[in-house]
Amino acid sequence: MPDQILQLYGIQPDGSKIELFGNGLINHTWKVSTSDAIYILQQINQEVFKHPQLIDQNLKKLKEFLALHYPDYLFVSPLPALSGKTLVHSSKGYFRLFPFIKESRSLSVLNKKEHAFEAAKQFGKFSRLLNNFDVQALAVTLPDFHNLSLRYLQFLDACKTASTDRKEKAKECITFITEQQHIVTTFEQLVSQKTIPLRVIHHDTKISNVLFDNKDQGICVIDLDTVMPGYFISDVGDMMRTYLSAVTEEETDFDQITIRKDYFHAIYAGYMEEMGNVLNLAEKEYFSYAGKFIIYMQAIRFITDYLQNDSYYGSNYDGHNLNRGKNQLSLLKKYMEMEKEMN
Repeated sequence: MPDQILQLYGIQPDGSKIELFGNGLINHTWKVSTSDAIYILQQINQEVFKHPQLIDQNLKKLKEFLALHYPDYLFVSPLPALSGKTLVHSSKGYFRLFPFIKESRSLSVLNKKEHAFEAAKQFGKFSRLLNNFDVQALAVTLPDFHNLSLRYLQFLDACKTASTDRKEKAKECITFITEQQHIVTTFEQLVSQKTIPLRVIHHDTKISNVLFDNKDQGICVIDLDTVMPGYFISDVGDMMRTYLSAVTEEETDFDQITIRKDYFHAIYAGYMEEMGNVLNLAEKEYFSYAGKFIIYMQAIRFITDYLQNDSYYGSNYDGHNLNRGKNQLSLLKKYMEMEKEMN
């Protein structure tokens, strides 16, 4: 399949080395090495992104703005095909071709607080540079992606329709989630009262979405399909969820889940170095709330999926999403304990 697409870019598959690249769960990605250059070819997952054209439009607008106001910033955008289009459509789906950034690397595992600092700084820098961009000009590529109110309502509906067996097995999780409804109330107040403004937000701040140089300095952020209007709590919260614990949501030994407080400080320092003069007072006040917001929402999504017979995330074993939910609720409890101390 990549062979046919590459020809649309004037790249001959013969003589090119094509190999699967990365460990992303959404899009299919290949690394293409020719005698002249190295590229990243990516197929957009239309089951997730229903309207790939909106992503392409967003990237063009952001590229134009950054090229005009911050020409030195490395914005990794799709290359044009022979047709001049940066989004190629074939019978196989939608594709983009990116330049491979030489002397760069991405991380799949975060085990240094310095990396957390650099990553937070890069995500903060991205939003800072786009602070004067008209956020309303961006299309929403994933509607309600971080809409906690909707996720909570979906959870309540799942509780009503789930089987007796699954509700019983998830009983403690359901109780704890409902006891923390104040997290939803806070989100709704922040949004309805416009306490925190809409910004250009990445929405997927896992460590693999940052490029580092050979000196472990952050270069830029990548994987921009989820860039759309949002709130700073999405980016900060996602970093808290994925950086603070040394284990992932797949860990079933919940005693292994701990909060690395020095990583919390690193996230704060890196992000605030770029956004400290941009965030308003309310955003600064709710910085630690961001962690609760995302961790709680992800726990809800896992438990909701378990109650709905694993229809969204799927499962590799019986109770997989229940364990994922318990994992995230354990992380939430430990985060809330840490939050009191940090505040």
